[in-house]
Amino acid sequence: MEEYGLSKRQIFTLKRRSLEKRINKYFQQTNDGEGTIELLITLQVRDELCDLDFSFMLSQLVKRIFTRNRSTAALRRYYVYFAEYFDKKEWRLLLVKLFPAKTFIAEKLEQLYTQYIKAPLARLAGS
Repeated sequence: MEEYGLSKRQIFTLKRRSLEKRINKYFQQTNDGEGTIELLITLQVRDELCDLDFSFMLSQLVKRIFTRNRSTAALRRYYVYFAEYFDKKEWRLLLVKLFPAKTFIAEKLEQLYTQYIKAPLARLAGS
C-alpha cells in the first residue's frame, strides 16, 4: 500500500473523510485507476472489520474509473466488488464495456437458440 501514498497503518486508522481526500488526491495526481480500486477494496475489508461506516466510499470516483478508463485485467478482476455502486442499467453497460467478446457471444447464442430451437418447438407445440 505504500506505493499508493498510504501506509497500512493509515488505511486502518484514518477517518473516512481523510481517506476520501487522500485517495481522491492520489487519483488526481496519478490517474491510476487500478491502484485506486485496490485501495477501495482494502477499505471494504476495513468496513467489514470495524464498526465505522466505510461503505460506498467515493462512489462517483468508482463509477468514473470503471466507465472512463480502458478495460484492463485488474478492472475485470475487481468489478464484482463494486456491483452495489451501479444501478441495473449502468451495470449492464459496464459488463458490455469490460467483456465485449463475451457479450457478443452471448447475444449470438441467444439468437441461434431462438432461431433453431425455441421458434421451431413453439411451432410444433402450436400445431
